[in-house]
Amino acid sequence: MKTTLTPVARAAAATGRLSGYYGHGLRTTTTTTTTTSSLLRTAAAAAAAPTASGLIFRRHKSGPYGYTQAKALVFSRFGEPADVLSVHQHSISPSLPDGSVLIRALACPVNPADVNTIQGTYGVKPKFSPLLGTSEPSVIPGNEGCFEVVSVGNGVRGLKKGDWVIPATTGFGTLRTHALVEDADKKLMKVGGDKGKEGLTPLQVATVSVNPCSAYRMLKDYVDLIQLSVDGFAKGTASGGAWFLQNGANSGVGRSAIQFGKLWGLRSINVVRERNTPEETEELKKELMELGATVVVTENEFLDRSFTQRLKDEWTNGGKDPLMLGLNCVGGKNAAQIVRSLSPKGVMVTYGGMSRQSFPFPTGPQIFKRLRFEGFWLSAWSEENPEEKKRMINEILELMREGKFKAAPAQEVTWSWDTEEKVLKDAVQGTLEGFRSGKGVFVFGET
Repeated sequence: MKTTLTPVARAAAATGRLSGYYGHGLRTTTTTTTTTSSLLRTAAAAAAAPTASGLIFRRHKSGPYGYTQAKALVFSRFGEPADVLSVHQHSISPSLPDGSVLIRALACPVNPADVNTIQGTYGVKPKFSPLLGTSEPSVIPGNEGCFEVVSVGNGVRGLKKGDWVIPATTGFGTLRTHALVEDADKKLMKVGGDKGKEGLTPLQVATVSVNPCSAYRMLKDYVDLIQLSVDGFAKGTASGGAWFLQNGANSGVGRSAIQFGKLWGLRSINVVRERNTPEETEELKKELMELGATVVVTENEFLDRSFTQRLKDEWTNGGKDPLMLGLNCVGGKNAAQIVRSLSPKGVMVTYGGMSRQSFPFPTGPQIFKRLRFEGFWLSAWSEENPEEKKRMINEILELMREGKFKAAPAQEVTWSWDTEEKVLKDAVQGTLEGFRSGKGVFVFGET
């Protein structure tokens, strides 16, 4: 049977980029540039190919002639994940362009920002692209994940087969089983420095680059809490390390801030929502205290009129120990109470608005308490400080390796080749819904 290729495809075949392409009368369109689209074929075309020698065609891991069979969650319009996400199947050629690597996913978390991106409500909207061969231009969501290098093209200097890597930039599109990454030395970061993946788990690596990094930067960049602690002890006025206050303390960022605070000799006041029963609430308080929190209060306790007096009488040495930093991911009344709690010249850093309630900047505290209000967006910080981001990630991974820092609890969702689309979509949809025992994380099986 004669194979029909478009003129461009014949040119690509002459350069070897269609090595191992199925014959059997299939028609394809590709380009002569070394883009991802030149190396991918849609799953529909693969499904139409007859089997060789009567063998059943199986898509698991590797197809005929070395093609890697891959799946990805994609969306072609904005909306709720359950409505707009779908699974797209495609194949990746074994012929890699210079500077490229093939990676497979080990674990990928779903963050609130990923859901907001799918909904079209995030600060930056992604560009829809036809590169995967989808019927409509689409986007793969996800910014965070742990991947293993499967094969390496010529010219790649810093990576080798078996290395664990994470995306070096945002907008990578992590919710997929495999990816062909061009300019891999710039787009991927090998984890763990010289020690590599030794002593680390995929879950630790997959969740290191967003929540822990956000907490690290907010505790470091707005108020020098460590120096404040030193000054307080030197003056003989401090009863302990410097204080910070945060809402959303059970979140991934909140748990990270608690642990960094403990490691750096700081004290923390942590606000959490009440659970379904008093017993569950007390269990959560106990868990955060064991993690390193100094004080844990419920949102009802925090919003009570007596809180600012309690803050002075019970924790801050009659007000002698200043409260100079508040971290806000909730907004609304909760954020307003942070403002009331801060000491003069304090700073409130906002990095989220989970309550979806507006927070007007109050004039009085800005003038008479001389408070400062800042916003933190990790994506922008990372683009401006790529080398510092690598250093910070490796520092946090080393703390994990030494058992000094714990990854946030996770709800693991197995993603194998036969996992149903609905299971994957529901896992993404559930990210912003109700109380959860942990962050949703896809853990990849036989793909």
